[in-house]
Parts: sequence; structure tokens; C-alpha cells
Amino acid sequence: MVGEKVLVVEDERVVARDIEKRLKKLGYFVVASVASGEEALQKAADLRPDLVLMDIQIKGEMDGIETAEQIRTELDIPVIYLTAYADEDTLQRAKVTEPFGYIVKPFDERDLHVAIEVALRRRLAEAAVRVALKKEKELSELKSRFWSMVVHEFRNPLASILSSAQLLERHGHDLVEERRREYLYLIQNSIRSLDSLLNDILHLSQAERQVLEFDPQPIQLESFCQQTIEEMLFSTGFSHQIIFNPQGSFKDVCLDQKLLWHILTNLLSNAIKYSPQGGVIYLDVICPNGEVIFRIKDSGIGIPPEDQQHLFQPFHRAENVGSIPGTGLGLTMVKSCLDLHHGEISFESEVGRGTTFTVKLFSSCRVPN
Repeated sequence: MVGEKVLVVEDERVVARDIEKRLKKLGYFVVASVASGEEALQKAADLRPDLVLMDIQIKGEMDGIETAEQIRTELDIPVIYLTAYADEDTLQRAKVTEPFGYIVKPFDERDLHVAIEVALRRRLAEAAVRVALKKEKELSELKSRFWSMVVHEFRNPLASILSSAQLLERHGHDLVEERRREYLYLIQNSIRSLDSLLNDILHLSQAERQVLEFDPQPIQLESFCQQTIEEMLFSTGFSHQIIFNPQGSFKDVCLDQKLLWHILTNLLSNAIKYSPQGGVIYLDVICPNGEVIFRIKDSGIGIPPEDQQHLFQPFHRAENVGSIPGTGLGLTMVKSCLDLHHGEISFESEVGRGTTFTVKLFSSCRVPN
């Protein structure tokens, strides 16, 4: 591992120079050579070497073992002891500090080189293990959040369905037609919420398992967008208006229809969900220079600045959504589909004034490089 930075801690100046020469000959970079524990701690903190070669008998109030222990625990820098002392007591004290190697003087370049390479590779291996453990912990926490979210999101619509059905069963003959329709509408809306949640979970699972594939084909883009809008309006009870504004020619457009459907339905669903009843949503579609640009604009609640950097993380929901139902999976699904489609997404948002998402897709019947 040529070029790694090494700090030498040796109080014998002649020995220190010899070590420096050998290290440079082997291809390592000596960041500094110091004689005391206090200097070693300061240099290690300032220069952040990849490795410290530490003599046990050094100048200052701390010996090499005490210094190595602080460097290891406070700075997480591996230490190799380089000393003429190999008695049992010294070895036992050194073991406690968990050194990455122990070389007894006199030594040759091969011993030095092998000890350093082993130490550096061990450091990389330990770092990889720490990263793996961190990811495992994050995954465990994510799964826990997932199941908590699923239980919570299922419980609310199921409770609404059950209570509405019980009221209709017990008092249906006494209810006026308008009230009966309200209960039926509540049941239908709750079922739609459950269906949406199941679809979100299923589609995200497919994306993560790479079941979804990128398969661009020629597409009648304008009619596809119009049909998607009609589906969205029907599924939401025509509570909002969606204005479709196609610009330019859609001839010879090739996109993955399945991925595009997931992208548009999730973005339009969010625009409807977070806009006031009767609000207007705009869908602009532009085809410049082999790209297709989709722009979805609403005048809803907007996204707080502190939430914007977490927008595409699973289960994350902005702090201002209040009681508006949702899972925090829609935009995660959008991002997964865009990655498969080699696309890009950006957005502009202001709290209380709405959000605009812009999606750029590469329009071609071949996979881009």
C-alpha cells in the first residue's frame, strides 16, 4: 500500500533517521518524526497518519505504551511497536493497547515492510467490518420503522371500515341517504388507502430486488399521460383538477412505460394529496433534444427546508403533513424508477406556496452508456 502516511516516534535521532530512510525506500510517506509522547499525540491529531511506528522508551512523561493507548482510543490510528525491549512485563502492557504489530530491534526492511502492510490491511478490514455493522444496524432500524409504519397505516383505514360497517349494520334503516353515502364513501376511501399502501410496498420491494427492469419501447406519450391523469382523477374522486400541457413533438419517443407510470402516478398523487381540495395541478411535458421533461406543479403545503434533504429516504415525511395520510414511500419509489431509467429529478418548493418537481428522462430505445 504505497504512499500511506507514517508517523515515527523515536527518541534516538540516528535510529529515527534510519527508519525514515527505510520507510521512504519502501514507498511510504513519513509525515513527521518526533521524540516524545506529547509531540506524538499532537502530530497524530494534526496530521492524521495512516500508521504510527512507536518506540516504547521515549522522552517525556508518557512512555510509548501510554502514548499508543491514547492514539488508538482517541484518534483510532493503528500503532506498531518498534523497540529493543521484549521482556514479559513490557509485552503484557503492550498487549492491552491492542497494537497492530510488534517489531524487535534490530530488524531488516522485509520485517518492517511485512509488519506495516499487515497492519494497514488489518485497519482496512476493521473499517469494512465497522461499515458492515453500521449498515446492518441501519437496516434493522429501517425494518423496525417499516413494520411500525405498516401497522399504523393499516390500522387507521381498517378501523374506519369497521366502524362505518357497524354503523350501517346497526342503524342503516334509521340513517338518511346522505349520511349512508358518507359512510360508504369513507369505506371506499379507506380501501383505496390500503390498496395504495400495498402497491407502494410491493413496487418498492420489486425495485430493491431488481425485479423491475429498464425496457424502453416506443410510446404514445401524449395519450399515455392523458390516460394516467384520468386514472388519477378517478381514483381520487375528482377532488382536484389536473391541467395537461404537452409541448413539442412526441414522435419517436422511447420510454419504459411501467417505470414511467410509477413515476407519474406517485408525483401526481403527492401533488393532489398535499394540495387543498379543488386545487389545480399542472403537468407539463416537453421533448427537447432526445430528452423528455416532465414538470408537475402544485400550490399545496410545500416542503420545509429542513426536510428537503431527506425527501427520497424511505418512510420520511415532512413535519408539516399533519394528519394527511401517507407512508413516505412514494418518492423513494420514484427515485428507484428514475435510477433504473437513467433519469434525473429536481424540485423547488416553498412552504405554503407549493412544489414543482422536474423529471428528465433519456428518450431512446437503447440503454444509455
